[in-house]
Amino acid sequence: MSKSEILKKVNELSSNTLMETLKITFTEIGDNYVVCKMPVTSEVHQPAGILHGGATAALVETVGSFASRYFIKNKDLSVRGIEISTNHVKSISEGFVYAKATNIHFGRTMQIWEVRVTDEDENLISLGKLTTLAIKKNKICT
Repeated sequence: MSKSEILKKVNELSSNTLMETLKITFTEIGDNYVVCKMPVTSEVHQPAGILHGGATAALVETVGSFASRYFIKNKDLSVRGIEISTNHVKSISEGFVYAKATNIHFGRTMQIWEVRVTDEDENLISLGKLTTLAIKKNKICT
């Protein structure tokens, strides 16, 4: 499957999920990174009219978790996010934010991703870190 076909499929699989609610779309897969984008509208604002940190954290986990799943390439494993942190460095009230997950550590069971969330002018909005765990699938874990 080509990268464009994978992007199309993963965007289709996001239907009826938090990713659809937040309008997160997967836009790019590189040799060692994945990019998502999310519109910044009143739907993802906090009461002060700026991007809510929780929406940003969901974006960070979305792109990092998919990056782990994509790069592991072992269909017998499931990926679970086990720790997330986001440092918000700049506010934004409209436009789009882009989250780029790049690998810091890629072990057999644990992966650590740095996720830079930027605006359309590549200004840093938030810096996230996601740790994922790859576990063997069983009847309860899909």
